[in-house]
Amino acid sequence: MTDTILVTGANGNLGSATLAALRARGAIATGGSRTPGDGMRRLDFDDPTGMNLAGVSVLVLISAGYAEDDQVIGRHAAVLDAAARDGVQHVIYTSLTGAGDHLGFALAHRATERLLRACGLPWTILRNGLYAELFGGLLMWADDGLESAFGDGAVAAVTRADLAEAAALIAADPAQHGGRTYDLVGPPITAEQVADRLGVPHRTIGLGEFRRRVLDEMPGLLPFQPPMLASIATGIRHGFLAGAGPDLADILGRPVGDPLATAVAVASATRPGQPGGGR
Repeated sequence: MTDTILVTGANGNLGSATLAALRARGAIATGGSRTPGDGMRRLDFDDPTGMNLAGVSVLVLISAGYAEDDQVIGRHAAVLDAAARDGVQHVIYTSLTGAGDHLGFALAHRATERLLRACGLPWTILRNGLYAELFGGLLMWADDGLESAFGDGAVAAVTRADLAEAAALIAADPAQHGGRTYDLVGPPITAEQVADRLGVPHRTIGLGEFRRRVLDEMPGLLPFQPPMLASIATGIRHGFLAGAGPDLADILGRPVGDPLATAVAVASATRPGQPGGGR
């Protein structure tokens, strides 16, 4: 079996973009998913006995973050056990920016980093900043403009495309990145800047009002998700997520993409009156 790069969560936004970036570079790469498409492997983190990573040289472990911490950590432990058993040579894990230690989903990332360092395999940790797409999506439209709980706080947001390209570059040549932890963030942006680009005012709402709207206006969220979103809002509002750094541009070998333009595009797409707009 030919050695290959395998990207987990390949049907998700970051996983699919990473797989596409690898293939665009000519890498031998495939995706893993519990619902695999053509040419992918079935990879169900909740079925450890059925997990097969034979022939995989580099594993890009996209965090399986849509669950409670114990379930996420258990899933990651299972795939790392399979990687060690089946001879994977390097594991790259998409974690959370170091500035995000206080966020509601940080613990699962830090616990996974601990597991990774102890698994006996060469590893690289990519501490990804908050997505510009998420920041734009959390801005809320009112009759006269945008509202958010972010106040005048900034976030060092980053586009998924840049994070996917960085993961692909490292996966294609992992040896020089062994034992490294990178903090992958972009330039700080604010809700006011998004509103200015859209030509509308921005009004700050309280964190309690934000939480109420999340519960009322975002049906289908799982029980652990509203507190996670609230932790993002208070983290940005109080200035904990604004710190920039050079790692992402250094890996990409170019300036990072404009997270403000991405956030503006996402916010614009949800504007009432736009095709598909509104919540």
